[in-house]
Amino acid sequence: MNNEKKNKKIVELTEQAKKLLTKKVIVFDLDGTLTESKSNLGKEMAVLLCALLGKRKVAVMGGGNREQFQRQLLTYLHCAKTQLENLFILPTSGASFFKFQKNNWRKVYQHRLSQEEKTKIFNAFEMSFKTIGYLEPKKTYGKIIEDRESQITFSALGQKAPLIQKENWNKNMDMRRELKITLEKHLPKFEVRLGGLTSIDITKKDLDKAFGVQEIMKALSVSKKDIVYIGDALYEGGNDFAVIKTGINTIQISGPANVKYLINKLLTKK
Repeated sequence: MNNEKKNKKIVELTEQAKKLLTKKVIVFDLDGTLTESKSNLGKEMAVLLCALLGKRKVAVMGGGNREQFQRQLLTYLHCAKTQLENLFILPTSGASFFKFQKNNWRKVYQHRLSQEEKTKIFNAFEMSFKTIGYLEPKKTYGKIIEDRESQITFSALGQKAPLIQKENWNKNMDMRRELKITLEKHLPKFEVRLGGLTSIDITKKDLDKAFGVQEIMKALSVSKKDIVYIGDALYEGGNDFAVIKTGINTIQISGPANVKYLINKLLTKK
């Protein structure tokens, strides 16, 4: 990024940071926003989040399951218990919801897929692969299609692929939009979304991040003007795009560095 673009981005982020001042609840996407794709929460971000939790209620929403949230986020978040009580996590794109209460993470809800629904989704992938002539990469890392109970997730290179490999695949070989269109024909009663750099997430119909945002608003008794969503995929087809239909303020960012800037700006405001 040249200096002109960098300066323009800083001005844009500074203006966006002003939106945060009046918000009671800040909702973050996880992958590509608080962390790099499938990477652990960084130390600096962990410190900033704990400080933010001392001032605001915060929710984190992502495509991973509860266990992945533990590995990727919560393990590295060494906040006081009073701060954690201001944190809410929504794994599997809002299809499940947990809050910290009485020294433990307690389930608010979890909308699991039935075995029949899971079978239908797996069959849809098999038919869609044949339809588009999809060829699996020669080298993969872990499961290609993962059952996350509330969500089925396809990862082109596998669930444990290195970030650099995923970035290369996304830049040069990404065929998910074609696969998404084909899957939607087979699964009209399900949500099909692009996730991260190499993934497609599938949940029950209307169980998306918009649903998750609405559940946060109900749980915390806040209105649309009190909440903001920050994510890296608010474009059409992206896994954050559903939030747009809620009518709340949203902030499109391009990675953790942008988020750190926003949080620092908020924390230094009087």
